[in-house]
Parts: sequence; structure tokens; C-alpha cells
Amino acid sequence: MFTSGTVKQSSYSVYLLVSPEGLVMGSTAAPTTVAQKRNVRTAAASGFFGTTLEYYDFLIYGTAAALFFGKVFFPDPSLGTLLALGTFGVAYVARPFGAVMWGHLGDKFGRKKVLLAILLTMGVATFLVGCIPGYASIGAASPVLLVVLRIVQGLSAGGEQTGSALIAFEHAPDRRRAFYTSWTQSGSQFGNFVASVVFLPLTVLLPKEAMLAWGWRIPFWLSALIIALTFVLRRKLAEPEVGKRPGQDAATATVPLVEVFRDHWRAVLRVVVGGLCISPAGLVYVFGLSYGTNVIGLSRSPMLVLVAGSALGMGITIPFFAILSDRIGRKPVFLIGLIGCMALIPVWLGAVHAGNWTVIFLAGFALMDIFLAMPTAIILATFLEMFPSHLRFSGTAVGFMLGIVLTGLLPAIAQSFVQGDPGNWGPVALLFAGLLAAAGIALLAGPETYRVPTRALGLGRAAAPADRENMKKSGVS
Repeated sequence: MFTSGTVKQSSYSVYLLVSPEGLVMGSTAAPTTVAQKRNVRTAAASGFFGTTLEYYDFLIYGTAAALFFGKVFFPDPSLGTLLALGTFGVAYVARPFGAVMWGHLGDKFGRKKVLLAILLTMGVATFLVGCIPGYASIGAASPVLLVVLRIVQGLSAGGEQTGSALIAFEHAPDRRRAFYTSWTQSGSQFGNFVASVVFLPLTVLLPKEAMLAWGWRIPFWLSALIIALTFVLRRKLAEPEVGKRPGQDAATATVPLVEVFRDHWRAVLRVVVGGLCISPAGLVYVFGLSYGTNVIGLSRSPMLVLVAGSALGMGITIPFFAILSDRIGRKPVFLIGLIGCMALIPVWLGAVHAGNWTVIFLAGFALMDIFLAMPTAIILATFLEMFPSHLRFSGTAVGFMLGIVLTGLLPAIAQSFVQGDPGNWGPVALLFAGLLAAAGIALLAGPETYRVPTRALGLGRAAAPADRENMKKSGVS
């Protein structure tokens, strides 16, 4: 490959990105350093806003389902809210299927086009939810359309988070992969924050009748702004020239998912179990909110402030912990975060049970914005580093989405523990401690990969001799 003398490279990495700026005398050449930086920053920004849209969509749907959909889309108000919340769960069932579909397409035909398709599919579905006529207008077609669009949202979400992280990952310099990939995770928290506050001014400014008639639709329509911004950013991206397995072009694997489960099933298992590290988010955002307000009787407003503040705080701290992992490794940051979460979960649950607001806020913010932010910051980079480029989308997306489905069940399980006894929060703490311990073991079972060149990831002995030497120095067999 032709290389320009002006391009700076690390001592071990010759992985180069291709863009129109890098063409010299009609041959494939390296882009300028400026073009490289522009590509990776654009990829990180598109990942941030794309995942913001994903989590914004999911949470505003959940809020609208709990408050409005039962009366708007279903004929029986007494069962309407239950049925509406049921449609919320449909998307979680659809996510693994979306991961299979988008992962396959992304590994076969490239990242950029697939990410644009995911964005438009998700965005259009969300916008159209805000346009569906109510049951009073079109009858049974109304809830049917709602379920169909919810399934489309779930299918799209199955590829968005992994795909947006992946394209930033493959554009990033070898020693800054976690940092640029982490902006996708920051976007998920920013989406949670925006979605948690978007209904507040509407409920204050509009009467209940107006909110029920048309006010609830506004947050869905506002998603068009995020869609437009993210689409522009992704259109500007260059397709990353990912490292390829020797003798195998990334686009020629017939069914990437078959190869993933045949040759990399251990990595998939590590991703599924390792993904349980994010389970404390469900503990605080879902179970904690319900337990504190409905079971213990705490005021709803301070608990909502805790949820919104934690999401905003995590969005800010995540990139800093990603930088730390790029310097000292994935495992130390991951394990410190898990240990901190395991120590603080019983403190926080005990404070909620006692109604001690000072400890609720101090322990809650420390749990979420420091210790949970640590593994959250690096999980996608860590998971992506487990697979070779031609299987990276499929392997990570499927494993990560299966893990998310499992974590989505945890708040209901935790609720069943305290349903008859509000003081029975000890088993809840033990449940989450066990899951976090399993996530830590899963990560420890794999190699430390933060110093492995991007093109050599997942190749093992098939890597080039120079790359194998660097992998050996990093403790990777």
C-alpha cells in the first residue's frame, strides 16, 4: 500500500484509512492526518447522535405508553395501559433479530450504507408513531400499526448501537479505540436524559385534554431533528478499510453468523455474559424508581431527578474512563467499576428502603456516574476487539443484544423479590452482585487487547509476524 511520508503512524500500526483525500496518482493511498482526524471525529459524533436517537426513541415510547397510549390506541381504558406497556416489550424481542440482520448486512456489504439504512428505518418508524390516528378514528388498525412500528424500532435498535460504535472503532487510531467508541455509550445516556425531561414542559404548558389529543405526539416528531443531524454526519463518513483475514475478503463470507458461532462462540459467550455489567442501570432507572415510589412511598420528583442526573452525569464521565482504559488496559477499568458497583448497590438499596435522601443521592450518583460508567465506557470497544473485521458486526451485535434482552428481564425479577416484603431488598443486591461477578469472570477469561493493532484483532496466529510480536508484548497469545 502506498503511504505518504506526512502520515504519522505508531511504531506498531500500519493500519490506514482510505478517503478521497488520500488518493495519489490514481492509486490507493493514505489520507492526510487531518482527513484521518476528521473521519474519526465525524464517526464518533454520528455514533453519539445515532445512539441518542435510539435511547430517546425507546424511552419516550415507554413514557407515552405508560401515560397516554392506553386511552389513545385501545378501546378498554382499564386494560389499555397494560396492553400499551406490552407493546413496549415487543421491541426487546425484536432486537436480537435486528442484530442478526444488520450484523450480516454490515459484515457483507460495508458499514456506512447499513448505518444509514438503520438510522432512516428507526427515524421514520419513530416519527410515524406520532402520526398514527387513535382508536376512535380508525379502530383496530390503530394498535396494529403501533405494534408494527414498534417492531421496526426494535429491529433497528438491534444494529444501531453496535454499528455506530463499530464505524468509530474502525476509524480510530489503534491507541484511542475506546475513547472514540465510548461516544456511542455517552449518546445512550444523553438520549435517556433528554427523553426523561422532554415531557415535562409539555405537561406543564398543555392541559390534560390537549396532551391526550396531540401533545404526546410532539416528542416523537422532534426526533426528526436528531435524524437529520445524524444523517448529514453519516453521509460525510468514509467507509473504513478494515483489516482482513488472510486470504479472505470481508465481503465474501457467505453467512458471517455461521462462522461466528462455529469459530468464535467463546467470544460470543463472553459478550453475552460480559454485557450483564450494565445491569445496575436497570436497577436504578427502572426497579429503583418503581420500588422507591410505589413500594416505599418516596416522592416521585426527587427520584426522577436522580434518574435524569445520573444519565447526564454518565454521559459526561464515560469518555474519561475510556481514555483511562486506552492507557492502562480494559480489564483494570472494567473490574474496578464492577467492584465499586457491587459495594454500592446494597448501600443504595438500603438508603431507598430507609428513605434517606442524602445517601440515596450520594450513593446513587457514585454508583452510576463513577463505577457503572467505567465498564459502560469500554464494553463496546472490548467486545469489538474480540472479533476479526469480517465478523465484527455480527459477533458483537448478536452477543450484545442477547445480553441486553437478559438485563431487560432483571427489573421484573427484582420486583418479584420485594413484592410481598419491602424490606426484602437483600436478595436483590445479591442477584446483581452475582451478575456483575459473572460479567467480570467473562472478561477475565479473554485476552487483554487494548494494545493489539486493529487489523490484527481476532486473528490470533493468523496475524502478521510484527503484529504477533506486539500482541506477545501485550500478553495476548
